Amino acid sequence: MELPGGVALGPGKAALLEAIGEAGSIAAAGRRLRMSYKRAWGLVEALNADFPTPLVESSRGGAAQGGAHLTERGEAVLARYRAMEAKAVAAIAADLAALADLARRDVSHGT
Repeated sequence: MELPGGVALGPGKAALLEAIGEAGSIAAAGRRLRMSYKRAWGLVEALNADFPTPLVESSRGGAAQGGAHLTERGEAVLARYRAMEAKAVAAIAADLAALADLARRDVSHGT
């Protein structure tokens, strides 16, 4: 989805935020999502640039000292995105069930 001002936020960026929150590392989050570190870092940079304050903060230093975490705003953005996602799924539940039913039977033959 595109927010006002051209901010793009979708399932991939939400999954990355969630993985960073769980793993405590951009590299580990990228691995979890089968994404290169360069791609993960680029998405984090884009997210941080798109909001007034960073969504992810990171520190250098390798496995012993480094890491990354979601900021308060990052947690709020992820929670709001997941809430919107749940509302969307609930709103289209009947249509999804109808499509699933159509996929299971041959409508032209009534079976």
